[in-house]
Amino acid sequence: QVQLVESGGGLVQPGGSLRLSCAASGIIFRIYTMGWYRQAPGSVRELVASITPGGKTNYVDPVKGRFTISRDNAKNTVYLQMNSLKPDDTAVYYCNANNLYWGQGTQVTVSP
Repeated sequence: QVQLVESGGGLVQPGGSLRLSCAASGIIFRIYTMGWYRQAPGSVRELVASITPGGKTNYVDPVKGRFTISRDNAKNTVYLQMNSLKPDDTAVYYCNANNLYWGQGTQVTVSP
């Protein structure tokens, strides 16, 4: 049974930081491309960042220079370090494995 469990979301002030984690089980983690997506109220779910098995990363323009995706294959975990957060970053953040499996999501709210 595949499980992706996100954690680390919360309420933060503009300019603050959060680190999201996604612990995977039931998959051969090291061979999967992992991604972080987000969905704001009234919007479609969109890719934020991805990382290949070899460590190549990809970011959407609005988060470049502020967010960093990384993975620890020994821990079957992918991370999203989010710095300089803005109110527009407010969304539910989802972990994704190879465009096949999804986590349940974790809420990130950026507000004064």
